[in-house]
Amino acid sequence: MDRHQGMADAGRDEVAGMVLPAWDAFIARAATVDLERPSRLPGWRAQEICVHLGCWDDHTAMADLIASARAGGTGTPPEVDAVNARVIAAHRNASRAEVLAALERNRDATANYLAKEPVELDTAPTVSVVGQIPLLSVVLGQAYELAVHGLDLVSCGAAPPPTEALQSGLAALADVTAGLAASMDITGGVTLATPDGGWGFTAGPEGWWVRRVPAGSFAGPAVEASADLLLEAASGRINPVPAVARRRLRVHDVGGLLTLAPIVQAVPGIPGGPILQLAARTVGGAGGVLGRLFGRG
Repeated sequence: MDRHQGMADAGRDEVAGMVLPAWDAFIARAATVDLERPSRLPGWRAQEICVHLGCWDDHTAMADLIASARAGGTGTPPEVDAVNARVIAAHRNASRAEVLAALERNRDATANYLAKEPVELDTAPTVSVVGQIPLLSVVLGQAYELAVHGLDLVSCGAAPPPTEALQSGLAALADVTAGLAASMDITGGVTLATPDGGWGFTAGPEGWWVRRVPAGSFAGPAVEASADLLLEAASGRINPVPAVARRRLRVHDVGGLLTLAPIVQAVPGIPGGPILQLAARTVGGAGGVLGRLFGRG
């Protein structure tokens, strides 16, 4: 039996329908804000958020990922904080028009890949910031970053990301986490549940599967909250503990969720790491009661 590879099994049309609207939503909101306004990220204005998501002459992330996939996924994972610092230093003073054009170029590079590159590349491993995963999963992973940074732009005066952009971000989070679990021979699964529905995944010896989950329809290990809160907890934007204490975030079947905790040790910066750490501390706290994946992204 062929090994299952999550959202890559669904195909590029499905992924295109998620990641390209996520780009459009982010760019539309970036176009409305004053790029000089400080964001909630210390030392970053809206300018820095947008600059590091752009495609520049000296920073062509999509082309680099394609080249890695063509080469069989060889190479060293980039150090995300160092890459961000280099790109921001080079383009910190770019004009508003240049920044928005760089965002459009990255969106177009993604669209061109999905429209023109051989479909065989979709399941080819490529080197990403979290290790080797299928190229199409990395492409979808943009939706997670765009959703989280779309939430960051709210602190600069932008409208919140639309519901579907947040859901696409959760799908990307589920896909990458499941792929890493499968690569570590972990058998398990989790649902990321929201009032609008959510995404679940299962990993096992034959690969991993990702599925959309209707609202109120989940069983077993799950993390339940609004989509924005799940993304903010997963990205480390907020501490999930107070959200649990206030019952804004609920963890179901902590023991099942804990099976995924070794991923955090293997990939400390994984998106979703704070939630997995929360599960570990829940089990490890006194009497089993609550004791307590990309830098800035």
